[in-house]
Formats: sequence, C-alpha cells, structure tokens
Amino acid sequence: MLGPDDVSPVIVANLGGASACLLLGDHAGRAVPAALAGLGLPAGAMDGHIAWDIGIAGLGEWLSATLDAVFIRQAYSRLVIDCNRRPGDLAAAPAVSDGVIVPGNVDLNAAALAARRAEIWQPYQDRIAGELDARAAGGRQSLLVSLHSFTPVMQGEERPWRFGVLHRGDSALSLRVLVLLRAAVGVAAGDNQPYAMDEVDNTIPLHADARGLDYLELEVRQDLIADAAGQAAVGQFLAEVLAEAIGGA
Repeated sequence: MLGPDDVSPVIVANLGGASACLLLGDHAGRAVPAALAGLGLPAGAMDGHIAWDIGIAGLGEWLSATLDAVFIRQAYSRLVIDCNRRPGDLAAAPAVSDGVIVPGNVDLNAAALAARRAEIWQPYQDRIAGELDARAAGGRQSLLVSLHSFTPVMQGEERPWRFGVLHRGDSALSLRVLVLLRAAVGVAAGDNQPYAMDEVDNTIPLHADARGLDYLELEVRQDLIADAAGQAAVGQFLAEVLAEAIGGA
C-alpha cells in the first residue's frame, strides 16, 4: 500500500535520550498514503480532530527536548489506521467519525484493513517494542507516557477538563500525576475523563503489561496546545509535573 513517495509510518525524536520516560504519540500524525487518495475527504478535514490529535506532535517534541526523552510517534492519520486499537477492532478505520463520513473507509474489506495494519500499525508497535527491549537489555528503567489530545466539544457536548489521566487503577505513576494535576487545576484534571482506559486501548496494555511497566496515558485539551506558544506553556507545566511524579517513584 505504501509507495516510494509516502513517508515512513514511524518518526523518532531524540533517539538515545536519557530519561526513563518513553513518550508515545499514537495519533500525532495526519498523513494519508497516496494510494488512498485522501480517503475521499475534503482537504480541510485532515486538519480537524477526527484526523489526528491536534498539538501532540509539537507537545511531544517539546517534552522530548526538555526531559531528554525519546519520543516515538505515528506519522499517519488515525483515520487510516488507529494505532491505539487492537487487531480486529473495526473502529480502527472508522467509516464515520464524529458525524463525518469517511468515504475511503466505507465497506473496507478485511484484506485492505490488514494491509494498513501490516504497513503502518505493525512498524509503529515494533519500533516501540524494540526501544523497550534495548533499554531492558541495558538495564534501563522505562516508564511509558502516551500523549493524546481531545477536542473541547464532541458531538455537541462541551468538555470542561484541561487534562485527563486514563488508567485502570493499576498505575502508581498515573495516580501521582493525577494528584499533582488536581493540586494545580482542581477538577479540570479528569480521572478517566474525557475517556477511560478500557479493553479498547492497545498501545499501553500491549507494551506495559507483559513487561510489568508503569505507565501514563495523558489527554490534553486541544485548544491549549493548538499553537507553538501553547505547546511550550503546557509542555513546561507538564515537564515539571512529570519530573516531580517520577522523583516520587
């Protein structure tokens, strides 16, 4: 499916960074393989929240540099294949997203979905696994920090949270970060809001569970990080929160 002019599905920043945090961006990109002809969507649709997690590429780069952390992110839109969905999940290439029909995903057959998974989903997950294996072989600690952003309004409903910590009640790091966020912004820090970590999530369970790693799945409201200034401001705040949370490990 991917042609010679298509970008690599995996982008890595700050390879060799010393931080225990491994930053991840499942939905940080919005590219579409040329063969999929923009999924039949108008060009402007790829700028919106249905296509990617707005601001996460920039925020992740900022945190990567500030924390000296490796940042592994996906280059392709989650409308092509959602890397935070498990194999077999039909929502991994939705035909409709927040009321918008995605023509290139309507009546998508199993073979086409499998090709997207093999060429985009799998290399991304393999790159994360390779980084974790290399760290373990070198005796290094790893903490998974999966970065996401959410739209302020979804299906007509306003979302009051500024941040959200998604977890399954089994993460000391997530609890420490939630406590620190709530000390700073009160109930604007959501506990499993605006989403909850459940059986739908793929990346954190896939890599953390078998290795016994602690994790954080962090959501940031998109209007806070929509530009470079916002990414820097939120990045500085989150870098301090993460440093304190890790220091209390």
